[in-house]
Amino acid sequence: MLDAIDAVDWSAVPGPPDWYEPARAARGLRALACAANLVEAAEAGSLLGGGGIVHGHSAAVFPAAAVAAPLLLEMAQRGHPAARSTALGLIDEALSSYPHAGYTRVTTPYGTAVPICCAIAGHLRARAALLAGLGKRTRALLADAADHWRFEVRECVAEGDDTAAFGTLAGRFPAGVHAVELHLGGEIAVLDEVALEYPPVEDSSEACLRVKGRPPGELPPGALLFPAECGERVH
Repeated sequence: MLDAIDAVDWSAVPGPPDWYEPARAARGLRALACAANLVEAAEAGSLLGGGGIVHGHSAAVFPAAAVAAPLLLEMAQRGHPAARSTALGLIDEALSSYPHAGYTRVTTPYGTAVPICCAIAGHLRARAALLAGLGKRTRALLADAADHWRFEVRECVAEGDDTAAFGTLAGRFPAGVHAVELHLGGEIAVLDEVALEYPPVEDSSEACLRVKGRPPGELPPGALLFPAECGERVH
């Protein structure tokens, strides 16, 4: 764990210069990984919550939170109970806080310019099976993460003036018609009216979205959709 923390150049992770403190991120994560009691976990949490990955007093989250999320989840699974509680609290805070302008997005294995909240939710979903067994608090966190959904287009067909987009849905698309971000080739566009046509069934992630007033050519295979409201979150 310490090697994984040290492998990150926290000073190279972007963040608002008057708020983000890379040294706090590195020291806080190392301290939390080694915490063996409540006091040590609290001290580590203070470093991380006071400018390391979030700034608790102003409810701001930094891109470093998305980088730290898998490390915190590892601590939640394998660390001291006090460290687990602190790690889960920090992830919860990061997921619900708003980023500063200019520092709202991060690069992930599945896309660039992903909203920080959606990137954190992706890390939570990646460990959902294990996290679900850690108790009520973790299950609530997974439920919150589901609202930060991601849809990858596999194929599209025209349906009148609309497009039926078939693909995989991670998370939970809400009922009704919503604005979504379309990520394609490094560009971001907003689609104003998108609804869930067919939800996933059983353990499948296959779903269909109806994109109103758009031709299929605008949503080629590999295009990613995210909630537009997540992209609009600015502190």
